[in-house]
Amino acid sequence: MRLDLFLKVSRLTPRRAVAQSLCDAGAVLVNDLPAKASRPVKPGDRLTLRLRHRRLVVRVTEVPPTKSVKTPAALYELLSEERLNDDV
Repeated sequence: MRLDLFLKVSRLTPRRAVAQSLCDAGAVLVNDLPAKASRPVKPGDRLTLRLRHRRLVVRVTEVPPTKSVKTPAALYELLSEERLNDDV
């Protein structure tokens, strides 16, 4: 499954377009490397997302076979969540 689709299905981002924008901006890392939206995701991958005022680090536990998922939180394990202060 593509990275942008996984982010949408797991509800880490609200829409696929948002996931694509984050990837294009370099705000998504897979195993500590910048990732394109089309990169395949597999169990065990470590995703780092830099969202507006927080940074999430999750580990992919399962990749669903379809786009519909009943429990999206079961697809990943939250490793850390950090609030960011962007006082500019």
